[in-house]
Amino acid sequence: MTWIHELEEWPNFTWDANKLASKLSEVRHRQGLLLGRMEGLGFDLRSEASLAVLTKDVIKSSAIEGAHLDEQEVRSSIARKLGLDVGGLIPAGRDVDGVVEMMLDATTNYSEELTAERLFNWHTSLFPTGRSGMHKMTVGSWRTESSGAMQVVSGPVGRETVHFVAPAAPRVEEEMNVFLSWFASGKDMDPVVKAALAHLWFVTIHPFEDGNGRMARAIADMALARSDGMPDRFYSMSSQIEMERKDYYTHLERQQKWNVDVTEWLEWFLGCLGRSIENAQSSLETIHYKARLWKKVNRHPVNERQRQILNRMLDDFKGHMNTSKYARLAKTSPDSALRDIKDFVARGILVQNPGGGRSTSYRLVRNDEF
Repeated sequence: MTWIHELEEWPNFTWDANKLASKLSEVRHRQGLLLGRMEGLGFDLRSEASLAVLTKDVIKSSAIEGAHLDEQEVRSSIARKLGLDVGGLIPAGRDVDGVVEMMLDATTNYSEELTAERLFNWHTSLFPTGRSGMHKMTVGSWRTESSGAMQVVSGPVGRETVHFVAPAAPRVEEEMNVFLSWFASGKDMDPVVKAALAHLWFVTIHPFEDGNGRMARAIADMALARSDGMPDRFYSMSSQIEMERKDYYTHLERQQKWNVDVTEWLEWFLGCLGRSIENAQSSLETIHYKARLWKKVNRHPVNERQRQILNRMLDDFKGHMNTSKYARLAKTSPDSALRDIKDFVARGILVQNPGGGRSTSYRLVRNDEF
């Protein structure tokens, strides 16, 4: 098997620009529409949307590699580092903080140069204990020959399937110098295309013992932030890749066994990006709904209990609200809970569900009921 990095033409990628033109144009149009709609929101709502997307991005990028992070820890870590005034923050572990630090550096500092030192810092953040699971590893520098051949394999011992073999360790420094020089160059290339190429190129070099997939996606997000011209994230490429994980690995493996014509990889990447932007619209609708609801609520003052309960129902509340739940969550008496609920119903913020008596329950007003 000859891998793409063993070809004489490597890494001089080629592609059929005519074949990609319509898909690239469509993706850029969707980007523009989404970012335009987000610009119309106030600072607080934009921050909330970006926090939600960044949280999902960190969680899903780790999930692709089989690492499962606690959502509340990730959200808290991002909010703290961005200085956002968000309720319910909890302490985050060092492993979570490290992934968040890498992602935020890639996206909030997207215009800064990507250097070897910066990548070493990212890698150190990803593996603060110097271990990947139980395995002690080289952290904060390129992989060495002592780590052995860098392979992607699957299957039982003795009958493994080799999906990819990375360049030998002595080649890594030179390969990365070429990559970083290209990434820093101001060549006339669409930044979305650059994101796709950077992802493929970096993960093919596989310069570290572990964490290459997460770092490749962070680099792609960095290029996408440059294409958006802003640090706020309103769509998550990693979330979409996680949803399409099987196709992701199929296209990646096919390209690494193929040649330097990357048209097929670029087509898949652009399609995946387009779907991630399309799926972001549903999150945007939720943000707009919250904005409309709070506008309705704030026409007249509400007490702190009511504000607390509304925030809870808008975030992670499951099922319907009733007097006993309200009293328990707000730490108040059943009588006070009932008064608050009746006020919300009278103002069209809560709607009583069918049924009555002890089973009486309430839901938030729907978008079409404003």
